[in-house]
Amino acid sequence: MARPKPATFDKKKIVAENRRARFEYAVDTVYEAGIALTGTEVKSLRFGQGSIAESYAEVRGEEVWLVNANVPEFSHGNRYNHEAKRPRKLLLHEREINKLHGAVAREGMTLVPLSVYFNSHGRAKVELALAKGRKAHDKREHIKEREWKKEAGRLLRDKG
Repeated sequence: MARPKPATFDKKKIVAENRRARFEYAVDTVYEAGIALTGTEVKSLRFGQGSIAESYAEVRGEEVWLVNANVPEFSHGNRYNHEAKRPRKLLLHEREINKLHGAVAREGMTLVPLSVYFNSHGRAKVELALAKGRKAHDKREHIKEREWKKEAGRLLRDKG
Protein backbone atom coordinates (compact mmCIF):
# COMPACT_ATOMS: atom_id res chain seq x y z
CA MET A 1 0.00 0.00 0.00
CA ALA A 2 1.33 3.46 -0.92
CA ARG A 3 2.06 5.93 1.84
CA PRO A 4 0.20 9.25 1.68
CA LYS A 5 2.33 12.17 0.55
CA PRO A 6 3.19 14.81 3.16
CA ALA A 7 1.22 18.07 3.10
CA THR A 8 4.32 20.06 2.10
CA PHE A 9 4.49 18.19 -1.22
CA ASP A 10 1.79 20.43 -2.79
CA LYS A 11 4.45 23.01 -3.66
CA LYS A 12 6.16 23.23 -7.00
CA LYS A 13 9.95 23.22 -6.99
CA ILE A 14 11.17 25.97 -9.33
CA VAL A 15 14.38 24.97 -11.10
CA ALA A 16 14.95 27.86 -13.51
CA GLU A 17 13.23 31.20 -13.91
CA ASN A 18 13.34 33.80 -16.67
CA ARG A 19 12.92 36.89 -14.50
CA ARG A 20 13.78 39.26 -17.34
CA ALA A 21 10.89 38.00 -19.49
CA ARG A 22 8.13 39.89 -17.65
CA PHE A 23 10.09 43.13 -18.14
CA GLU A 24 11.09 42.56 -21.79
CA TYR A 25 7.64 41.31 -22.87
CA ALA A 26 4.02 42.18 -22.18
CA VAL A 27 2.70 38.76 -21.10
CA ASP A 28 -0.73 37.88 -22.51
CA THR A 29 -1.59 34.23 -21.82
CA VAL A 30 0.30 31.66 -19.75
CA TYR A 31 0.31 27.93 -20.56
CA GLU A 32 1.68 24.97 -18.63
CA ALA A 33 3.51 22.48 -20.85
CA GLY A 34 5.29 19.23 -20.14
CA ILE A 35 8.80 18.64 -21.49
CA ALA A 36 10.15 15.52 -23.19
CA LEU A 37 13.43 14.90 -21.34
CA THR A 38 16.01 12.14 -21.11
CA GLY A 39 16.95 10.58 -17.77
CA THR A 40 20.17 12.55 -17.29
CA GLU A 41 18.35 15.81 -18.05
CA VAL A 42 15.80 15.10 -15.32
CA LYS A 43 18.57 14.32 -12.83
CA SER A 44 20.42 17.49 -13.75
CA LEU A 45 17.23 19.56 -13.27
CA ARG A 46 16.50 17.88 -9.93
CA PHE A 47 19.91 19.12 -8.73
CA GLY A 48 18.69 22.64 -9.55
CA GLN A 49 20.89 23.12 -12.59
CA GLY A 50 19.48 24.62 -15.76
CA SER A 51 18.85 28.00 -17.32
CA ILE A 52 16.18 29.40 -19.62
CA ALA A 53 17.47 32.99 -19.70
CA GLU A 54 18.16 33.16 -23.47
CA SER A 55 15.64 30.53 -24.52
CA TYR A 56 12.44 30.78 -26.54
CA ALA A 57 9.82 28.41 -27.92
CA GLU A 58 8.75 27.93 -31.52
CA VAL A 59 6.00 26.06 -33.34
CA ARG A 60 7.35 23.69 -36.02
CA GLY A 61 4.58 21.94 -37.89
CA GLU A 62 2.33 20.27 -35.32
CA GLU A 63 4.86 20.49 -32.46
CA VAL A 64 6.23 23.11 -30.07
CA TRP A 65 9.96 23.12 -29.28
CA LEU A 66 11.94 24.79 -26.48
CA VAL A 67 15.08 26.17 -28.13
CA ASN A 68 18.35 27.29 -26.51
CA ALA A 69 17.46 26.16 -22.97
CA ASN A 70 20.61 25.11 -21.13
CA VAL A 71 20.47 21.92 -19.04
CA PRO A 72 24.10 21.10 -18.18
CA GLU A 73 25.37 17.54 -18.47
CA PHE A 74 24.79 15.32 -15.44
CA SER A 75 28.03 14.75 -13.52
CA HIS A 76 27.56 10.92 -13.30
CA GLY A 77 25.92 10.52 -16.71
CA ASN A 78 28.85 8.72 -18.46
CA ARG A 79 28.12 7.79 -22.08
CA TYR A 80 24.35 8.22 -21.68
CA ASN A 81 24.71 11.95 -21.08
CA HIS A 82 22.71 14.48 -23.10
CA GLU A 83 23.66 17.50 -25.18
CA ALA A 84 23.34 20.65 -23.03
CA LYS A 85 21.53 22.99 -25.46
CA ARG A 86 19.53 20.59 -27.61
CA PRO A 87 15.95 21.57 -28.63
CA ARG A 88 13.39 19.93 -26.35
CA LYS A 89 9.84 19.03 -27.34
CA LEU A 90 7.07 20.66 -25.31
CA LEU A 91 3.94 18.63 -24.64
CA LEU A 92 0.71 20.53 -25.25
CA HIS A 93 -2.78 19.66 -26.47
CA GLU A 94 -3.39 20.04 -30.20
CA ARG A 95 -5.94 22.81 -29.58
CA GLU A 96 -3.37 24.80 -27.56
CA ILE A 97 -0.72 24.31 -30.26
CA ASN A 98 -3.14 25.61 -32.91
CA LYS A 99 -3.91 28.70 -30.78
CA LEU A 100 -0.21 29.39 -30.25
CA HIS A 101 0.58 28.89 -33.94
CA GLY A 102 -2.21 31.30 -34.95
CA ALA A 103 -1.13 33.99 -32.47
CA VAL A 104 2.54 33.78 -33.46
CA ALA A 105 1.77 33.82 -37.20
CA ARG A 106 -0.93 36.51 -37.29
CA GLU A 107 -0.34 38.85 -34.37
CA GLY A 108 3.47 38.81 -34.18
CA MET A 109 3.50 37.36 -30.67
CA THR A 110 6.42 35.42 -29.16
CA LEU A 111 6.51 32.24 -27.08
CA VAL A 112 8.61 32.92 -23.98
CA PRO A 113 9.36 30.36 -21.25
CA LEU A 114 8.85 31.96 -17.81
CA SER A 115 9.97 29.09 -15.58
CA VAL A 116 10.87 25.40 -15.41
CA TYR A 117 9.62 23.55 -12.35
CA PHE A 118 8.56 20.19 -10.93
CA ASN A 119 4.86 19.99 -10.08
CA SER A 120 3.33 18.15 -7.10
CA HIS A 121 3.47 14.84 -9.02
CA GLY A 122 7.21 15.26 -9.68
CA ARG A 123 6.79 15.98 -13.39
CA ALA A 124 8.97 18.59 -15.10
CA LYS A 125 6.86 21.43 -16.51
CA VAL A 126 7.48 24.70 -18.36
CA GLU A 127 5.41 27.82 -17.79
CA LEU A 128 5.11 29.18 -21.33
CA ALA A 129 3.81 32.69 -22.06
CA LEU A 130 2.34 34.11 -25.22
CA ALA A 131 3.81 37.62 -25.13
CA LYS A 132 4.43 40.72 -27.21
CA GLY A 133 7.82 42.47 -27.13
CA ARG A 134 7.96 45.83 -25.36
CA LYS A 135 9.52 48.87 -26.96
CA ALA A 136 11.99 51.04 -25.00
CA HIS A 137 9.37 53.68 -24.12
CA ASP A 138 6.99 50.94 -22.90
CA LYS A 139 9.74 49.61 -20.63
CA ARG A 140 10.31 53.09 -19.17
CA GLU A 141 6.57 53.46 -18.61
CA HIS A 142 6.48 50.05 -16.92
CA ILE A 143 9.31 51.09 -14.56
CA LYS A 144 7.54 54.38 -13.68
CA GLU A 145 4.30 52.51 -12.96
CA ARG A 146 6.10 49.97 -10.78
CA GLU A 147 7.94 52.71 -8.84
CA TRP A 148 4.70 54.63 -8.30
CA LYS A 149 3.01 51.51 -6.90
CA LYS A 150 5.91 51.01 -4.47
CA GLU A 151 5.75 54.67 -3.39
CA ALA A 152 1.96 54.55 -2.96
CA GLY A 153 2.32 51.43 -0.82
CA ARG A 154 4.92 53.19 1.36
CA LEU A 155 2.73 56.28 1.76
CA LEU A 156 -0.31 54.23 2.73
CA ARG A 157 1.73 52.15 5.16
CA ASP A 158 3.22 55.23 6.84
CA LYS A 159 -0.07 57.20 7.06
CA GLY A 160 -2.38 54.31 7.91
